[in-house]
Amino acid sequence: MISTRDNQRIEIEIKDVSKVFEGRTGPNVALETVNLNLMQNEFVSVVGPSGCGKTTLLNIIAGLLEPTTGSVRVGGKEVRGPGEGKGVVFQQYALFPWMTVQKNVEFGLKLKNISPQERKEIAASYIELVGLKDFGNAYPKELSGGMKQRVAIARAYAARPDVLLMDEPFGALDAQTRAQLQENLLNTWEKEKKTCFFITHDVEEAVLLAQRVILMSARPGRIKEIIDIQLPYPRSQQLKVTKEYNDIKNALWSKVYEEYLDHMK
Repeated sequence: MISTRDNQRIEIEIKDVSKVFEGRTGPNVALETVNLNLMQNEFVSVVGPSGCGKTTLLNIIAGLLEPTTGSVRVGGKEVRGPGEGKGVVFQQYALFPWMTVQKNVEFGLKLKNISPQERKEIAASYIELVGLKDFGNAYPKELSGGMKQRVAIARAYAARPDVLLMDEPFGALDAQTRAQLQENLLNTWEKEKKTCFFITHDVEEAVLLAQRVILMSARPGRIKEIIDIQLPYPRSQQLKVTKEYNDIKNALWSKVYEEYLDHMK
């Protein structure tokens, strides 16, 4: 499908998506009539109160959950399961502890039946891209949390998906490591230009990374507002000291906090 905006292709099309979970006390509406388009190579961050359905929406896009109503299309094809050009990075690293960094990054390529030599070369290039060139033969237990998450990101990129889905990938990291990985992700995205759907609770992070920020309402999750982030790339942590950044961050924080207060009523 082609967008009328700058002739970009719609990479992710979310149409009338609702999700209801059946619980012991009755139905639990996690998402209600969500409509959203992400353009090819666009970076979008998603924020909102805890329990607003952000992760549920990501899992539906990833094909890990089915919507109760509505549909999701990625690259023009309806999502009917995992894979299909989608890479997922979760907060927990989900690395295979018995595999080296090199073998972890090669894993998705092996599933695609890529030859051993080619997958070795591809994996090595992405390991270098995330700054772990000297750790290809290390095992996960030998790595810090930030290094493990870089391996997870390299593995997702190495499979060459059109879409990268990230669920609070830096949420468990200390502030310094988080800042480093934010810049690393920005640099990688600017080189690779994937469509990124990035969930975060951190308003500063959302504004630093994204071209648009999606604010979701409290449960049931709906899209309350879409904020265009008019800040130029390339971006770095230095952006955080500028008036332009802080004006956007503070305005977004007020909206998020207002939604949180509504949720607590």
